Amino acid sequence: MRVNKTYSCIPAEEKGIHIINIRAIEDIGYDQHESTLLNSLSKNPDADCKYGLYFRDGKRKVDYILVYQYKKSSAGRTVTRRAHNDSTARSTKQEQPLPGKGVQLEMGESEPHMDYHEDDKRFRREEYEGNLVEAGLELEHDEDTKIHGIGFVKIHAPWNVLCREAEFLKLKMPTKKMYQINQTHGLLKKINSVIQKLTEPIQPKVAEHKPQTVKRLSYPFSREKQHLFDLSDRDSFFDSKTRSTIVYEILKRTTCTKAKYSMGKGEGRKKEATLLNKRRKCGKYGITSLLANGVYSAAYPLHDGDYEGENVEPNDRKLLCEEWASYGVFYKYQPIDLVRKYFGEKIGLYFAWLGVYTQMLIPASIVGIIVFLYGCATVDENIPSMEMCDQRNNITMCPLCDRTCSYWKMSSACATARASHLFDNPATVFFSVFMALWAATFMEHWKRKQMRLNYRWDLTGFEEEEDHPRAEYEAKVLEKSLRKDHKHKEKHRYFPEETANKWRQRVKTVMAGVKLTDKEKLTWKDRFPAYLTNFVGIIFMVGLTFAIVFGVIIYRISTAAALAISSTPSGRSSVRVTVTATAVIINLVVIIILDEVYGCIARWLTQIEVPKTDKNFEERLIFKAFLLKFVNAYTPIFYVAFFKGRFVGRPGDYVYIFHSFRMEECAPGGCLMELCIQLSIIMLGKQLIQNNLFEIGIPKMKKFIRYMKLKRQHSLDHEEHMKKKQRYEVDYNLEPFAGLTPEYMEMIIQFGFVTLFVASFPLAPLFALLNNIIEIRLDAKKFVTELRRPVAVRAKDIGIWYNILRGIGKLAVIINAFVISFTSDFIPRLVYLYMYSENGTMHGFVNHTLSSFNVSDFQAGTAPNDPMDLGYEVQICRYKDYREPPWSENKYDISKDFWAVLAARLAFVIVFQNLVMFMSEFVDWIIPDIPKDISQQIHKEKVLMVEVFMREEQGKLQMLETWKDKDKKKGENCNNHSPRLSRSHSGSLSSCHSYPLDV
Repeated sequence: MRVNKTYSCIPAEEKGIHIINIRAIEDIGYDQHESTLLNSLSKNPDADCKYGLYFRDGKRKVDYILVYQYKKSSAGRTVTRRAHNDSTARSTKQEQPLPGKGVQLEMGESEPHMDYHEDDKRFRREEYEGNLVEAGLELEHDEDTKIHGIGFVKIHAPWNVLCREAEFLKLKMPTKKMYQINQTHGLLKKINSVIQKLTEPIQPKVAEHKPQTVKRLSYPFSREKQHLFDLSDRDSFFDSKTRSTIVYEILKRTTCTKAKYSMGKGEGRKKEATLLNKRRKCGKYGITSLLANGVYSAAYPLHDGDYEGENVEPNDRKLLCEEWASYGVFYKYQPIDLVRKYFGEKIGLYFAWLGVYTQMLIPASIVGIIVFLYGCATVDENIPSMEMCDQRNNITMCPLCDRTCSYWKMSSACATARASHLFDNPATVFFSVFMALWAATFMEHWKRKQMRLNYRWDLTGFEEEEDHPRAEYEAKVLEKSLRKDHKHKEKHRYFPEETANKWRQRVKTVMAGVKLTDKEKLTWKDRFPAYLTNFVGIIFMVGLTFAIVFGVIIYRISTAAALAISSTPSGRSSVRVTVTATAVIINLVVIIILDEVYGCIARWLTQIEVPKTDKNFEERLIFKAFLLKFVNAYTPIFYVAFFKGRFVGRPGDYVYIFHSFRMEECAPGGCLMELCIQLSIIMLGKQLIQNNLFEIGIPKMKKFIRYMKLKRQHSLDHEEHMKKKQRYEVDYNLEPFAGLTPEYMEMIIQFGFVTLFVASFPLAPLFALLNNIIEIRLDAKKFVTELRRPVAVRAKDIGIWYNILRGIGKLAVIINAFVISFTSDFIPRLVYLYMYSENGTMHGFVNHTLSSFNVSDFQAGTAPNDPMDLGYEVQICRYKDYREPPWSENKYDISKDFWAVLAARLAFVIVFQNLVMFMSEFVDWIIPDIPKDISQQIHKEKVLMVEVFMREEQGKLQMLETWKDKDKKKGENCNNHSPRLSRSHSGSLSSCHSYPLDV
């Protein structure tokens, strides 16, 4: 028999049941075997309450669940049952015996050892739940579950509480008034109908996704204007999302303020009790504080039901699983309206943004593939790569390292040069401009989509109110108040006041101590140590990232020198590829590890700042985590793009690290190919390992560990094992919802890969598209099947993430300008073509970019150990740079060609940046943020709302005039009677005059 305790705002006398007499049945030693037999013959009570979705009466729906841990006494469950009181005993809580005394003495047992910590938690729960009952909520307990040691509190919000809170929260609810949505006409209507027919196979089969022709007028709910709203079905007027949101608001503002139990004897107990009492005087023990202090272990709304299995009743969760959270429907649109209905606006906006981003990647992927195919088609026509591969040129290059490396032929880098052309061609410049405009168009398209969703979801007039202060912030403010109060007392100890003013000062102190935190707040002086720690911590983490990248550079240099000693020709030829691949893999592993570390550090740095509200906490956490993860992910790429090969020096005067490691240089074809390899491996590796494997593997591993732990701790008997779990027990075993920050973060980092260095990797949008197709269904499956149902949060935009996206879009223009001008050979080719080419072609470009060096000018100890490795004696070797030849007067000095190319590069950066910025701003200006039809519909709603209220006022005036006329006529009729008749019918006369009062 399942044990339950029901609390409600209805007095016990009105229920017609005497709970004490029912409990007396257990006290007289009722046989458990007979109870089991009776229960087996009767109807299954779990089926009546739909296995935990309703209270035991099967009528009141469970809107929220509180979970707590408890320790059972040695006397068993019967003692535990009697040790608790029902809601009818809430008014006589003082008469209840303390745990460990009254009940155990009745049983004739010795008093067990008292667990003061657990008792204090129980007293706080009892007080908090009593306050919830006073707030109008109805509660029901369940401790007889399959999860031993875990108790559940089921919460139900009755109709009057829902109406009251909906009015407080200003929730927009649909009214009875319906109006026609403006439809397109003429050619646009035909085009829309054709598009709808073509896209019908990829539309989800849900009612919410069908195009609507009429819409209900919405208005903030008001109890005084209930006649305006469609209340024909009160059970479905407030859906489960809204009900759980209302209950959560009550849980946050309901406080637990009284110290009800002594913490015990001794100095330690006294200090702990004093601190506890002081904290409770603050009056801010809401659900967030109770969860943080372990009074409750979890709090969550319930899922609508099962999503798989036979004979499962239709519900929104099952529909979402079939039409959204399945890999088989990857080609379909998302049912965003149903997602919002089930999870709330904030999560709905995330998936809507992810869907828009994924759709916008389709044209970017197509253009990227075209650019890549253009490079493949023109690789055989590229004159510079043909010259590098032509062995007849017989260009001898200088050694890549000191002593162990020998001279080498430029034709050995033929494969690298040909591969570089795939990504370093004139189409790359066009693609960079295209992606900059694509980013601006994407942001504008999302703003328009966001406004459409705000209109459909009735968020047009929604303004976020200031959230409740966080528990940590209040504790910090209380600590500051107590410290200031203590200093005040110490100051007045040495300067006693006059006796006449003592009483006045005492009254002031008492009045000020009612809420110490109201007058105090944390200033920048209070937060200065935290700010300093944040600054030092972030600088240290950024320095750590740079140090790791520097370590990988040392690895590349030393490994290249070691592999060059290899006697096999194949080993020597593959040195550059081997070093690059292994170094990128090391970078990838380090990035994945540091991502997790930086996430934890960013949260800790934000916690010590003690932000006031959850919104402030989230924004600061997002900023720190994004900064650290951005630096972590892009530092290796920035090194290859802008620093590698820039500070090498020249033969005979190389730059050394630690006087022993020579700085590495780019291949003859440039560093763009290596940048492409670095970008592709890090991007694909992060998406495959971090985003997908971690998201699939870690939740399943945690779920399995939790299941094995419960199974090992409690061996379930056969009867309990055969029982079907309640809904709240199943949901308790799911993973808690940790917020949308990790989901947004991985997409923002991916957006950076797609836009920042797209000039070096045109296929990045394609790989992002393929990843996001899987990512949407993966996240959907996680939200529907793996996570507890999150509390629905209203939001009208994606918050700080939009500003981060705009910042990345602006930064992408600058970075791509520098990649094209400094990393690729696009500008040197243009300069050669228009300034130095004799016949207007690219013939001779490779020779123009190479400088000469006399091998006799090598520093002592740096010349190759085997100068005859190529089979002939080398006197002049070549290296990539613009310098004077050894036979000139200013040998090895920077030549004029270098300054001409540098000027062209800087000019290109300025022109490209300003041109693309102007075009982006033009796109931003030409596309309105609010679609015209949506602005018309919003205006139409306002006009209709005014008409509704005007008609209501006119109706009231007409009704009042009608009542006045009736009252006047009845008064005249009464006055026309004779005095005798009027005296004999005085009751009738009085009733005539009392009519308006009754109305």
